[in-house]
Amino acid sequence: MKKNLLKGFSVVAAASVVLVGCKSTDWSKVTYTVTPSPMEMHGDSVAITVKGHIPEKAYGPKNTVVLMPSIKWNGGEKALKTITFDGEKVKEGTGVKVVRDKGYDFTIVDKVAYEEGMKVSELGGKAVISKKSKSKDFPLPKMADGTIITSRLVMSDERPIMAKDNFQKVVPVSKEADINFAMSQSDIRAAELKQEDMKAVDDFFKNGMAKGFEFKGIAISAYASPDGEQDKNANLASDRADATAKFFMTQMKKKKSTFGLDDAFYSKSSTPEDWAGFQSLMQASNVPDKDMILRILSTYSDLDKRESEIKNISKAYTEIADEILPKLRKSKITVNANKLGRTDEVLTQMSAATPDSLTIEELLYAATLSNDLTTKMNIFTNAARLYPGDWRGHNNMGYVYVLQNKMADAETAFNKAAAASANNPVIENNLGIVAIKKGDRAGATAHYAAASGAGPEASYNMGAINIMNGKYSQAVSNYGSENTFNAALAKLLNLDAAGALSTVEASKDNNSAMGYYLKAVIQARKNDAAATVNNLKSAFEKDASLKAKASEDREFLKFKDNADFKAAVN
Repeated sequence: MKKNLLKGFSVVAAASVVLVGCKSTDWSKVTYTVTPSPMEMHGDSVAITVKGHIPEKAYGPKNTVVLMPSIKWNGGEKALKTITFDGEKVKEGTGVKVVRDKGYDFTIVDKVAYEEGMKVSELGGKAVISKKSKSKDFPLPKMADGTIITSRLVMSDERPIMAKDNFQKVVPVSKEADINFAMSQSDIRAAELKQEDMKAVDDFFKNGMAKGFEFKGIAISAYASPDGEQDKNANLASDRADATAKFFMTQMKKKKSTFGLDDAFYSKSSTPEDWAGFQSLMQASNVPDKDMILRILSTYSDLDKRESEIKNISKAYTEIADEILPKLRKSKITVNANKLGRTDEVLTQMSAATPDSLTIEELLYAATLSNDLTTKMNIFTNAARLYPGDWRGHNNMGYVYVLQNKMADAETAFNKAAAASANNPVIENNLGIVAIKKGDRAGATAHYAAASGAGPEASYNMGAINIMNGKYSQAVSNYGSENTFNAALAKLLNLDAAGALSTVEASKDNNSAMGYYLKAVIQARKNDAAATVNNLKSAFEKDASLKAKASEDREFLKFKDNADFKAAVN
């Protein structure tokens, strides 16, 4: 804003002549440009640049002028940096020399802390003109209005994080066992059914059927040892798979089961000569000439040649036949089932009536089945009581307290969670919310930084702090593609009015009082008076108290003489 200060200064100029005589300083001829104008608050400070021009013939060669700009408001004043000018004939002066016939350009750059009264203020001040021992103060006219404080529209929309449960409605479970066969045989021997792994499989069926397991099938992998003819071994391995399936089918009928009664329940595969198993057992054995046998396996790909070479090692082959090959004549079975968890209805009922009967995972999951905060809090309270060493119950109590705006209780709960799980990113995010609610911006920043990896919430929460700190491009990055009031505000402050408008229109605040108010600010910056007034009217319909705010908001200063604007705010 450029202002010529001649108007209204005839009395000042005359007084100046009286004070200092001919060739006096006529400060009314000095012009100024103030940036920004109106003044603006960013990051709790108001930064101002004043560029002034003293024209030639306007400065008295024997005068000293101390220019003392200041921001004034009702009940307060804040001084800015001063600058001293000395005429060319001033001896022992300490100021900037101004040659009368040349004039002088000067710049004052300053930043001052914002105070509440500066919302409605003026940049003015005074000039003290002196010659020798005589001096007089001359008030300066208004150089700029103050102050735009749009960054203070930032909303408290912090996002706490609720700890997740690990509850599984369906838990895959399985049990394995081996059935060994006699050489060249596929009959299942009674002794095999008495082995511990087969007893465990039988118990798995009994317990699973009693508990309502959903049995999915039995996988059978049958093998023959790598001795004898390949064709015969292929048939033998297949026969062993069929015999194993037939055995279990018979067992299912005896148990009066509703599953396992047909071939579809069984998946069968066969390996005619189990060289992979042979190699594995050989590596783990103490068979004589083990290394030589392993070299034979790696040297010969022809299976008959392998077998012939190994049999030539007579001493070793005897032990192989006794210790290794019998373990390869088998069917490997895997029984697959699903263990079904309690239903949502049962968990909801038990979480209210008998919470002590539920696991921590069941309790945490049950809380997700209700949108009622009181119900959630009751469940989380029981989770923290029953499982005090698990940080999630305490954290989730704090989560609900944040939603209820009970920040003291939230802090207590989060601190208990932190005691159970130090440096936990989720808890750090939530403690950051407590800190910012207490006005501790630095503490909140530290907590959010420690919350890296907790999820997008920490980055989102940091966006509001970056707005408060005047770091608007970083705030835009924090919000990413979010369509919220604060995301729109960040874009506006980052000089993207179009992006701000589309974002707020896509947000839940599109039709809220503050949403309309922000749209009015956006349109004011686009110099659209009609759109500005229309949005303000919509804002006032939802919240009449915003009229007083708008009447003082320097964003709308350019419309102060607009009849529609005046009618709207009055």
